[in-house]
Amino acid sequence: MSNKTNKHTLKSPLKTNNSTKLEKKVIVNTGKVLTVADGVLKVAGLANIQMGELVIIYKKKPIYGIALTLATDSISIALFGSDNLVGEGDIVTRTGGPVVIGRGVNVLGRIMNSLGEPIDTRTPIVAAEYGSIDVKAPGIIDRQSVKQPLLTGILAIDSMIPIGKGQRELIIGDRQTGKTTIAIDAILNQRDLHLKKSDDKVFCIYVAIGQKRSSVAQLTHRLKAWGALNYTTVVAATASDAAALQYLAPYTGAAIGEGFRDNGQHALIIYDDLTKQAIAYRQMALLLRRPPGREAYPGDVFYLHSRLLERAAKLNENLGGGSLTALPIIETQEGDVSAYIPTNVISITDGQIFIEKELVNQGIMPAINVGLSVSRVGSAAQIPAMKKLAGSLKLELAQYREYEAFLSFASDLEEETLKILAKGARLVELLKQDPYSPLAIDEQLILVYAGTKDLLNIVEIEHIKKFKYLLIDAVRELRKNDVYIFNSKNLDETLSRKLIAYIIRQLK
Repeated sequence: MSNKTNKHTLKSPLKTNNSTKLEKKVIVNTGKVLTVADGVLKVAGLANIQMGELVIIYKKKPIYGIALTLATDSISIALFGSDNLVGEGDIVTRTGGPVVIGRGVNVLGRIMNSLGEPIDTRTPIVAAEYGSIDVKAPGIIDRQSVKQPLLTGILAIDSMIPIGKGQRELIIGDRQTGKTTIAIDAILNQRDLHLKKSDDKVFCIYVAIGQKRSSVAQLTHRLKAWGALNYTTVVAATASDAAALQYLAPYTGAAIGEGFRDNGQHALIIYDDLTKQAIAYRQMALLLRRPPGREAYPGDVFYLHSRLLERAAKLNENLGGGSLTALPIIETQEGDVSAYIPTNVISITDGQIFIEKELVNQGIMPAINVGLSVSRVGSAAQIPAMKKLAGSLKLELAQYREYEAFLSFASDLEEETLKILAKGARLVELLKQDPYSPLAIDEQLILVYAGTKDLLNIVEIEHIKKFKYLLIDAVRELRKNDVYIFNSKNLDETLSRKLIAYIIRQLK
């Protein structure tokens, strides 16, 4: 194998070293393309190249790729684009490191591809800080336990499946069941913290993998309309992009989130969705002639996701106490959670929110299956008032689901069973929530209080929705007049009861 050493000046929008300068002379190795097929190059002559290293082919416009298979006589490289412009004999140049992208506040409000290049038709991204997209996750000594709540604004989640800063909570379910809506609500709910300029504000990263460009554009427009794009970065590797870019996108998003985490701030990252990343990785692996395993995925597909999700962490106080919270999304086929990728990601994460198609068909949104959903952080990530009020909520709903099958025999049921069914039906109505309408914590607390304290027994089920909206509006009106039903720890039960009684009278 030849080993030529040449000097090149890298003039690329990508960062290829840890310096903040965009141009730097480096000693690099070069090699020649032996074959080109389906976006994969076989290259000879790249001595000492590292796994995952960025390479460049200098044409009219630089073409980038990533080294993925290191053999004794050749290197296999996946291209970040079309292979039409690359031919046999072309020179491939090492960069000496992985892809390094800009991060920090300068990337907020921007839409970029997996290489950190802007695709929002605005000016180039110039960041004060750069970071590698593939780094080792923090060790146990560098972490602390997850104990700060990250509120999503979704009543069913914040009350029964609480998420903490630094947690990895999987959102799993079939196609078109509202998984992305839950993730976007979590982003929208951070707006008030940014408006108040709170020290606990959360910066957000949304990673779109394998989606249509129109879907990403609609989502970005929604974030902008809410004012949420100001604290959010969108990383998009759409269905029309190369498989290598879809594989890389989640790592790019993680690197941006780590920029906030390592500076003592808080970040939330949405991976939408990791099923498509695994499919892109399988496509690359088969083209790279790696042996297929279960469901044709390569043997290292578990490592693909584990090394990504382990980067979500709550750092200890010596390292600034910052956090990166991950909400990965996995798409199932007909609710099959026993498939390869779902079981992999379930075993990596700290709990899952299971979205059930049957509940969607019944008109229950968000369609969260309370029995299968769990947060392994639990009430440690809840505010004291919610922990106190919502303790029995999950059990009561589970009982309702169990007895629901007997509703057709209502005349033969015991009085106690009828009470459970009546209360459960009201709780289900109470937990229904329109998409893109996150609730503040005081609004959530008074709703949970009304449901768990049996204050809705005299309200007809068909009037629960109207009751809920009237109560939320009343709480917001009080807040405008500087009257609060909730302090830092407790709900004002006297005021809450008066407010609920007033709304019930309004319904009559």
